[in-house]
Formats: sequence, structure tokens, C-alpha cells
Amino acid sequence: MTNPLIIALDFPNWETTDRFLVQFPTDESLFVKVGMELFYQEGPQLIKTLKARGYRIFLDLKLYDIPNTVQSAMTVIGQLGVDYTTIHAAGGQAMLKAGAAGLKKGAALGNVRPAKLLAITQLTSTSEAQMQTEQLVNVSLPESVAHYAQLAQNSDCDGVVCSAQEVPTIREHTNADFLCVTPGIRPATSQTNDQKRAVTPHEAAQAESSAIVVGRPITQATNPYQAYQAIKSEWESFK
Repeated sequence: MTNPLIIALDFPNWETTDRFLVQFPTDESLFVKVGMELFYQEGPQLIKTLKARGYRIFLDLKLYDIPNTVQSAMTVIGQLGVDYTTIHAAGGQAMLKAGAAGLKKGAALGNVRPAKLLAITQLTSTSEAQMQTEQLVNVSLPESVAHYAQLAQNSDCDGVVCSAQEVPTIREHTNADFLCVTPGIRPATSQTNDQKRAVTPHEAAQAESSAIVVGRPITQATNPYQAYQAIKSEWESFK
């Protein structure tokens, strides 16, 4: 799965998560994202349960704290054997490098493959106007994202989480193997909800996203597996 479609498991607990997952064939190789709500409710045991089913896992906790705290937390996360995890680029180089070091240490302690560390640039729910007025960032949104991507690459991160709209700019400023994982994916017929910079799977593929993250268009579909197949087909047909 070189360019995965990742399903965002935005559910409040394991019971609702399991009711969703059992609608997929057991031989379907899923890549799933576990966010704050579900992880804080269920804890590390959830990750063990999902791994036992053969799922690949993106643990999206967006760490943002002083370097020592982030390093310690990433050491714990690193032992879980997840595939991707996240950290805020705005925390700065010292924090990013500490997170990367902690992740590698944890992987060694757990005897597992190190997770890919992805830096959060600007949330896809953030508009340029919001960024400039609320964060007091006096550059364009693409410039901010490109800056954070370069900072992440120079701070031992493997990639970033960003809108597909910013991927071409990031590609101009980073190495070819730098990951650009893009949430805010909405089929053309779907509502954008709180996503300000949503794109279709086709547009993400054209932008050369490394992976896409899809939540509500699949999790709230009448037939989740059918919705998953349709989005996956559109995504993979252009890769």
C-alpha cells in the first residue's frame, strides 16, 4: 500500500468503532486513523486490538509541549508499533527533534518498526484569514505551510499533514521521499462540513499527496464499505 487511503475512526468509544469495522470484509487490509477522542477513551489497549486484526494505524495525537515532555510521550507511543503519528511543527525544531528521538527510542524498547513522524502544518479547518488575524502570521497560508514543511524535514520528521492544496508547494521545498498526508478529503457530492480547504480524491492524487485521510464520507455513509471502495477507486486510479 504505497499510497494508502486512511479511514479516520472518529468515534467516541470501542463499541461504535467495532460496529463500524465489522461492516468491512475481514480480508480487507485497512489503514485506520485513531484520534484524540477515541484514544483518550480507550487507551493503548485499543491500538493492540486493532493491530491484532492486522490493521495499519495512524495515531493522530498532535503532540505540542516542551521538548522533554514530548520526547517522553513519544517514547511511549513508539513502543505501540503504530505506523504514523503526529506532532505540531509550530513547537519548533528542538521539540520536533526531541519527538523524533523519543519515537526511535520507544521503537527500540518495543522491538517494533519506528513510526513515521508527521508534523502538523496548518489545520485544514484554518483559513488564511484566520491564520493571519488569530495567529498573527503575516505571510500567506502556502508560505506558512512550506516553511513548516522545511522545518519538519530539517528536524528529523518524515513528512507533514497538510491540505492537498499545499502539496505542490511543499514538493518544491522538500525531498522526493518526504511524506504529504492529506486530510480534508471530500468526494465531489459530499459536504465539506468544517473543512476550509477540502479537496476530492482525484484532486489529491493530481497534487501528488502521499496518502489521504477520509472520515465522515465513509464513517457516516449508509454503506461504509461501498463508500470506501468508491473513494479508494477514485484515489488509486490516478496514482
